[in-house]
Amino acid sequence: MSWGTELWDQFDNLEKHTQWGIDVLEKFIKFVKERTEIELSYAKQLRNLSKKYQPKKNSKEEEEYRYTSARAFLATLNEMNDYAGQHEVISENMTSLITGELTRYVQELKQERKSHFHDGRKAQQHIETCWKQLEASKRRFERDCKEADRAQQYFEKMDADINVTKADVEKARQQAQLRHQMAEDSKAEYSSTLQKFNSEQHDHYYTHIPHIFQKIQEMEERRIVRIGESMKTFAEVDRQVIPIIGKCLDEITKAAESIDHKNDSQLVIEAFKSGFEPPGDVDFEDFTQPMKRTVSESSLSNSRADGKSEPKFGGKSKGKLWPFIKKNKLMSLLTSPHQPPPPPPASASPSAVPNGPQSPKQQKEPLSHRFNEFMTSKPKIHCFRSLKRGGAGPEDFSNLPPEQRRKKLQQKVDELNRDIQKEMDQRDALTKMKDVYIKNPQMGDAASVDHRLAELGQNIEKLRLEVQKFEAWLAEVEGRLSMRSEARRQSGLYEAQNTSAVNSCAQDRESPDGSYTEEQSQETEMKVPATDFDDEFDDEEPLPTIGTCKALYTFEGQNEGTISVAEGEMLYVIEEDKGDGWTRIRRNEDEEGYVPTSYVEVYLDKNAKDS
Repeated sequence: MSWGTELWDQFDNLEKHTQWGIDVLEKFIKFVKERTEIELSYAKQLRNLSKKYQPKKNSKEEEEYRYTSARAFLATLNEMNDYAGQHEVISENMTSLITGELTRYVQELKQERKSHFHDGRKAQQHIETCWKQLEASKRRFERDCKEADRAQQYFEKMDADINVTKADVEKARQQAQLRHQMAEDSKAEYSSTLQKFNSEQHDHYYTHIPHIFQKIQEMEERRIVRIGESMKTFAEVDRQVIPIIGKCLDEITKAAESIDHKNDSQLVIEAFKSGFEPPGDVDFEDFTQPMKRTVSESSLSNSRADGKSEPKFGGKSKGKLWPFIKKNKLMSLLTSPHQPPPPPPASASPSAVPNGPQSPKQQKEPLSHRFNEFMTSKPKIHCFRSLKRGGAGPEDFSNLPPEQRRKKLQQKVDELNRDIQKEMDQRDALTKMKDVYIKNPQMGDAASVDHRLAELGQNIEKLRLEVQKFEAWLAEVEGRLSMRSEARRQSGLYEAQNTSAVNSCAQDRESPDGSYTEEQSQETEMKVPATDFDDEFDDEEPLPTIGTCKALYTFEGQNEGTISVAEGEMLYVIEEDKGDGWTRIRRNEDEEGYVPTSYVEVYLDKNAKDS
């Protein structure tokens, strides 16, 4: 089966067919190009999608990815990024292996096709030229034969005419012979041309054209094979990335299977646990005994008459006890304020009161009103909303619930310790460099690093002071939490035996300023039976000073046992913070009292620290 023998007369159709084949090849190239553009666009959209939902650095979203479900989602985003990369690989391979190769092949194919059809046209023109020569020789032979016949007829006519001279007859005879000779020559030339044409025509249709058409056929078959191979490559490029895409999908499945709902639930507890106890049962107020209730809650006359000091233990249902007792010097000096200290002025809590809590000596409100106030107030929500708005919180995180404050302080301590380690590593490296400079002065000046070493030493000292400060706050919080757990245990033991005492101490869980309060139910309050003890206490020597302190903020002590201080004022410390958030200070021999620990910076004497 050969185009040269079967299609010897279909030159024009073959030319059209081969052009159609090149058009098909170019159409396939265009198809692959558009496919690569789609793959690139798809990969770009996948990457943008993955980037869009990636957590932003130093944002709250990073904290959310400690949950297994959020980590699984993050793994899915990362795998989708790799998935997009495989589509980019598909595009790159199709561009290099198909589009680029076929584009070059099409250019070569066009040149080859042009050459073959040029040879075919040249052969066609040659045979046509031979045919024209044959036609010309034939017409000349025909013309010479006709002229020879006319010359012969004229000679015969002249020869038969008796009136014509002999010279005219001879001339006519010579002319007839000449014409016959020319006819013979034309015949010979025509015969020769015919033989030549037949030979050329045979070579044309049996040699030249079959050879050219065979080359065109081979060219077309190579084109068909090439486009088939390109289609296989088109499929193989996709097949090569299927294992990697499968791994991406397997990793997504693995991430989904790693989700632990129990662990996430525990993380929610650790993240939002406040450390407070839920409100207990509402105590029964016996309005049939108004006198008894009045004596037990708002008066000291009964205790003075009985002359007994009766300890009061707060039950599980109580937050803290507000002492409705007589103001006297003994209570102002021996007991710290029974409310937690207010947060520093920079607190982000919207309910913080810079001038401290209100005096606990206030008119007792009806229980129903106090209960409604407790249920409707949401100090925690206010606090977290203020944090969410990005408000600047106090340095000691006193605006947070105890458990959250402990976690924040621990994180701060760990961060400072890491900073200290970095500074110490730099100092050690510079020290070694200095030793090298001392041993080898030509390498550098040893004194050039002294300034940096001194700076690092100062930084380390500052960081250590910061660590001590935050560790003190952390110890304070951990001490309070342990005291509260001990208080809950003791309250459970005394609950059955001291129901009447619990009922007489109904108080709210939150302080009057609406902020969080620590439970101090483990504290006992002593009723003073007589006021003569005031005079005896005046004669006692004042407590010795154990250090000094500097007021960081202005505090207006409006409560019983507190003292007002101005920002930057230096005072004497006579009693450390016992875990309730208050420090006892003295301005002079006549002025002393309690201030919030977070409002002052304490400098204890060495002997006091050792003790």
